[in-house]
Amino acid sequence: MNQQVRCYDCGNAYEVDARKRCECGEPLWFDTDSTDFEWPDAEWSDGMWRYADMLPVSDPVGIPPGTTPLVRADRLDEYAGCTLYVKNEAQNPTGSFKDRGTAVGVSHASETGYEWVGTVSHGNMALSTSAYAASAGLECTVFVPAETPPARLELIARHGPHIFRVEGDYGRLYEETLSLETDVAFVNSDTPLRVAGQKTVAYEILEQMQPTVPDAVVLPISSGGQASGVWKAIRELERADLIDDVPALYFVQAESCDPIATAYREGEPVVTPVTSEETIAVSIANSDPPSGTRALAAARDTDGAVISVPDDEIRDAMGQLSTKAGVSVEPSSAVSLAGIRRLSRSSAVETEDNVVAILTGSGYKERYDTEVRSRTIDLDDLERELATVVGR
Repeated sequence: MNQQVRCYDCGNAYEVDARKRCECGEPLWFDTDSTDFEWPDAEWSDGMWRYADMLPVSDPVGIPPGTTPLVRADRLDEYAGCTLYVKNEAQNPTGSFKDRGTAVGVSHASETGYEWVGTVSHGNMALSTSAYAASAGLECTVFVPAETPPARLELIARHGPHIFRVEGDYGRLYEETLSLETDVAFVNSDTPLRVAGQKTVAYEILEQMQPTVPDAVVLPISSGGQASGVWKAIRELERADLIDDVPALYFVQAESCDPIATAYREGEPVVTPVTSEETIAVSIANSDPPSGTRALAAARDTDGAVISVPDDEIRDAMGQLSTKAGVSVEPSSAVSLAGIRRLSRSSAVETEDNVVAILTGSGYKERYDTEVRSRTIDLDDLERELATVVGR
């Protein structure tokens, strides 16, 4: 595959390691020719590497991420206001969609002779990067915000990375790591290697649903890296004549931190930083998203939108997914369902529409404020006590 990277906006092209962002300031992605691409014959057990011809690595490391289930969630149709499918990315090796981009980034670093990889993350990406670095025999350094909860740090630490808890602006931290003159290969959330891996979730959705195409795909958005990857994949599949229609892309943010949704609502051409407030959707609380404008372009290009939802609706969506679909997700993942519910109420999404919600991360990693219904009983009273609940 072509190893050049290109700016989606102005079209400038560069060698892959020449720079992380275009001279115009916008992010880069791999210049991929999909004209002759066909759905692969490879086994689904190969994970996302079944699309290896469209990825910029030849020697993958670690447990293959991808080929996660796409499931009809009919018990949530009424709540969502549409015909709902869920793509459960929590079934990736470290429990989130981040593994797709990490696998490409760490594999490329290993192939090109790096001994160190690094990332900047609120949690999931740090966990993913440290795990794949361990599998490749590479040293890893992760930079997390100083206020990162101890439970998250404990998960990340299991894979032996060098963890730095950083005080200061998260957006500045992100940019400065990419501009450092260092022997560490940083695979931050919207870098070309990571976007290349993250686009495979859209390949899978559209292959799993063929010959039909969903009316809409809805996903959480933070840096804009995954949104960019999904957009890129859709356009690649369109050029390959593997899909006849393009699904609308809807991106959802937490209301307390929604710079991309703000720009969309106000009709702005670019995303600018906002002052954020506390939200339960910590993983997507990015007040200055590096690929925000690219994601904004993706929503508009596909006749989609960018919206935001408050924390109470996120909590409600988490509960609905747990009790009606049997899926426990983190708050930042539940914004997908909360967003679909809002879209259906505004008639942007209709009852007969086939809509895919990408669930980005597991809810089993941390403790959330969930009401626990339990009581203590005597073993001798087991049958009677059970009958009071089950009935006769």
